[in-house]
Amino acid sequence: YGDHRDLHLSIRRQRQMCIRDRNNMDSYKTRLKDITTFIFDVDGVMTNGKIIYRHDGKIDRQFNAKDGYAVKYAISKGYKMAVISGGMQENVRKRLNSLGVEDVFLRAFDKIGILEKFTKEKKIDLKNILYMGDDNPDIKVLKVVGISTCPSDASVDVKSVCDYISPKEGGYGLSLIHI
Repeated sequence: YGDHRDLHLSIRRQRQMCIRDRNNMDSYKTRLKDITTFIFDVDGVMTNGKIIYRHDGKIDRQFNAKDGYAVKYAISKGYKMAVISGGMQENVRKRLNSLGVEDVFLRAFDKIGILEKFTKEKKIDLKNILYMGDDNPDIKVLKVVGISTCPSDASVDVKSVCDYISPKEGGYGLSLIHI
């Protein structure tokens, strides 16, 4: 009985969020003109969140080529790009650097602290940032940026604080594509 009730409440919350998103659509779309900087989490946003442990002990992730193209395109148009991730693998930094992302913060267990330091050093106003995250460690950041976004499979708590919920799940080509 409890599981059925939880599912019903979850569906009700998702419907409320869709209504809230439709109500906020004009306000977040008008704020898009102020965005100069895109910041993303990695696992569950730029990847599908699955972590593959190889037989040699190394970890692999799958990035979507569409996100790579979108990141390179945004940088070519003058947008600043950064990543704040709790992940620790340097191959993630390599992938992002190859796309032109210079500011890659791994092992980010205090995401809000990293955001504050980054914005101070780069002289970026929080209202000029669009952030995309998918899980509870992203919530503090999502609450303070100009536009907060998440993939469709983000945690319920994350969805409840976002201005925009992508129709795409994390890792399936959602960075910048649908906004």
